[in-house]
Amino acid sequence: MATLADIGLAAAINILSALIFLLLFAILRIQPFNDRVYFPKWYLKGVRSSPVNSGAFVSKIMNLDFRSYVRFLNWMPDALKMPEPELIDHAGLDSAVYLRIYLIGLKIFGPIALLSWSILVPVNWTSDGLQLAKLRNVTSSNIDKLSISNVERGSDRFWAHLVMAYAFTFWTCYVLMKEYEKIAAMRLSFLQSEKRRADQFTVLVRNVPPDSDESISENVQHFFLVNHPDHYLTHQVVYNANELAKLVEDKKKMQNWLDYYQLKYTRNKEQRPRVKMGFLGLWGKKVDAMDHYTAEIEKLSEQIMEERKRIKKDDKSVMQAAFVSFKTRWGAAVCAQTQQTKNPTEWLTEWAPEAREMYWPNLAMPYVSLTVRRFVMHIAFFFLTFFFIIPIAFVQSLASIEGIEKSAPFLSPIVKNKLMKSLIQGFLPGIVLKLFLIFLPTILMIMSKFEGFISISSLERRAAFRYYIFNLVNVFLGSVITGSAFEQLDSFLKQSANDIPRTVGVAIPIKATFFITYIMVDGWAGVAGEIFRLKPLVIFHLKNFFFVKTEKDREEAMDPGQIDFYATEPRIQLYFLLGLVYAPVTPVLLPFIIFFFGFAYLVFRHQIINVYNQKYESAGAFWPDVHGRIISALIISQILLLGLMSTKGKVQSTPFLLVLAILTFGFHRFCKGRYESAFVINPLQEAMIKDTLERAREPNLNLKGFLQNAYVHPVFKDEEDSDEEGLIEDSDDEDCVVVQTKRQRSRRTTVASSNASRGSSQSTPFNQLDLGKGKPET
Repeated sequence: MATLADIGLAAAINILSALIFLLLFAILRIQPFNDRVYFPKWYLKGVRSSPVNSGAFVSKIMNLDFRSYVRFLNWMPDALKMPEPELIDHAGLDSAVYLRIYLIGLKIFGPIALLSWSILVPVNWTSDGLQLAKLRNVTSSNIDKLSISNVERGSDRFWAHLVMAYAFTFWTCYVLMKEYEKIAAMRLSFLQSEKRRADQFTVLVRNVPPDSDESISENVQHFFLVNHPDHYLTHQVVYNANELAKLVEDKKKMQNWLDYYQLKYTRNKEQRPRVKMGFLGLWGKKVDAMDHYTAEIEKLSEQIMEERKRIKKDDKSVMQAAFVSFKTRWGAAVCAQTQQTKNPTEWLTEWAPEAREMYWPNLAMPYVSLTVRRFVMHIAFFFLTFFFIIPIAFVQSLASIEGIEKSAPFLSPIVKNKLMKSLIQGFLPGIVLKLFLIFLPTILMIMSKFEGFISISSLERRAAFRYYIFNLVNVFLGSVITGSAFEQLDSFLKQSANDIPRTVGVAIPIKATFFITYIMVDGWAGVAGEIFRLKPLVIFHLKNFFFVKTEKDREEAMDPGQIDFYATEPRIQLYFLLGLVYAPVTPVLLPFIIFFFGFAYLVFRHQIINVYNQKYESAGAFWPDVHGRIISALIISQILLLGLMSTKGKVQSTPFLLVLAILTFGFHRFCKGRYESAFVINPLQEAMIKDTLERAREPNLNLKGFLQNAYVHPVFKDEEDSDEEGLIEDSDDEDCVVVQTKRQRSRRTTVASSNASRGSSQSTPFNQLDLGKGKPET
C-alpha cells in the first residue's frame, strides 16, 4: 500500500516531468522552424506567416533574440487574456463550452475541498479506527488516517460525512444548474447570430420507400411537393460513391507528385526528373517522372469519369435517402421534428449535419442494416469491457510490493530497496494503466464508424459515451474490486462472514492512493505532454524533410487536427467521478484533482487559441451528455457512500442517502425538461425570427443557388473533371414541378378531386403539380 513517502516520490517524478515538458515547450515554441507546429491555427487563418523570410540560415532555424528567452513563460498570461466572446468568434462555441467543463470542475471542487479539509479531515484524523480494526492482511499508512477508514465502526462521527454528502450534492447541483442555464443561453444566442448555413435549411430523409414507377429522386420530390408544398425548395439524393472517393483520393496523390516534380524541374531545367517504377521508388526501371504521373493522372481521370457515369445510370448506386432543402428555416424545423407518415418506419427525417462534418462513407450504408450493426457493436463492447478486467487485475496485482513478491520471488531483494519500493508503489500503477488505455479511444471510434453514424459529432459522442462507461467499469470499479477485494482474498477466506464487510469498508477508501498516482501521471505529466506536442513535432519535421514537396504538402504536414472530444471528455468525467466519490471518503484526493482542472484549463485554452482547428461546429450540442455524466457520478458516489456506511455500522443512514439519490435524480429530470430542448430541437419561434430578419435584409436572396450543391458528395466537386451536373436534380425553375411518370394520370385525378374539395384559394400548389411539365430527372 502506498505511503505518504511513496506519494511524495510519485509527485516529485510527475512534477519534474511536467516542468521538463513545459520548459521544452517554452523554448521550442519560439524557434522559427517550429512555428508551424505551435501556431498552426494562425497560419490557417492567414494571420501568421513564416517569422523569418530572409537573413542568415541560422536565423531561419534558431531564435537569436535572447530577450524572447527571458519572456518564455508569457504564454501563460497570454492564454488567459482572450475574453470568452472573442474566443467563441475565434474558435467556435464548441471549444468555449469544452473549456467551461474544466472551469466547472474548479467551481465544484474548490468549495468542496475547503469544506472537506476543514471538517472531515479533522474528524478522520482524530479517530482510531485503523488501530482498532484488527483485520488480518489489511495494510494501511499514515495517509489513510485522513480517510473515513480511520473512523471507528458505529461512531457518531459518520453523521459529519452524511451532512457533508448533502452539502456536496446541493453545491454540485447548484453549479450544474447555473452552467446549464448559461450554456443553453449561449447556444441560442450563437445560433441566432450565426451566419447562414446550409444545414439550417436542410433535412436528411432516410428509409425512402421504393416505388416501381418512380426513381428515388422523383419519389422524394413528389412526396415533399405534396406534403410540404409551401416550403419545399430542392433536394439531393444520396449516392454510394465510396469507390469513386478512393479513385479521387488516388488522383490527388498523383497530382501532388506531379506538382512536386514540375517544381523540381523549374528549378533545374538542365535535367528532367526521373523515378523508379518499383516498390516505393526504391528499385525498378527508371522513367520520366512528369510523363509517368501525367499518364497516371489521365488514367485515373478516365476511371473517375466512367465511375461517375456508372453511378448516374445504376439505380443500385442511389441510396434510399436524400438531403431535402426548404425555403425557410421554419419549414426545415417543422419537417425535421415531426413524423411524416402514419408508418413510423418510412420517410424518417432528422436535421442534416453540417456539410463539413459529414462522414460520407457511412451514408452508403442501407438504413435497415444499422440496427444489426449497432447490436453487433453492443455485444463487442460488452466483451471488450469484460475482458479488459484481466489487464486491470494484472496492473493492480503486480504493481505493488506484495503482488511482485508473490509472482516473482527472485525480485524480492530489488523491490525491498526503499527507493525502488516507493517508485513501484507510487508511480508504476498509474503509468501502467495509462499505457493500457492508449489505443482504447481509437478502437472505440472504429466501432462507432462501423455502427453507421453519419456525422463526426455523432461518431465522437458515441465513442465518448462508451469510453465513459469503460472508465467507470474498468478504471474505477475494476481497480477498486481487483485492487481491494482480490488483495484481501486471504483475509476473506480465513475470517468469519460477519467480518468480510468490515474488510471491504476499510479497503475501498484506502484505494484512493492508487487513483492519486493515476491522476498525477495522466492529469499532470499527461497534460504537460499535451502542450509539448512531441508527436506532432516529430511528425511535422519528418514529413517536412522527407515528404513535403509543395506548399500544399507543408500545410497538410502542419495540420493541427482538433480536440479529440471522444478521448478527452471521458477522461475529464473520470476526474469528476473520483472527486465526487472520494470527497466524503478520502478528501486528500481533492487537491490533486483541483490542480488537474486548473492546469488543464490553462493548457487547453492555449491550444484552442493557437493550435486546434475544429472540423465542425455543433454549438455545444454535447453539453447534455456532460451534465448527465456528472449527475451519474454524483449518484454513484451517494450509492457507494451508502454501502460504505452500512459496512461501518451506520445502517440508519441508509434512508437519508436514498432520499439524497432520489433528489439528485429529480434534479436531473428538472434540468432535462427545462433546458435540454435547446440542445435537441430548434424552436420554431427562433427559426421564424431569423427567417423574417433575413427576408428583410436580403429580399432578393437566391437561396436555391446557395443550397442546391451544398450536400453534393465532395468527390463530385472535382474542378477538372466536373460532371456533377448530371447528379444534381434539375431545378432551374423557381416553382418546383412534378416529373412526368406512368402514374401521372392517376395523380392528376387525385389532385383534381383534392383541389375541388379544398377550394380554389388553397389549390395553387396542387395546380402547379397538375400542370407542371418537367424534364425526366436522373
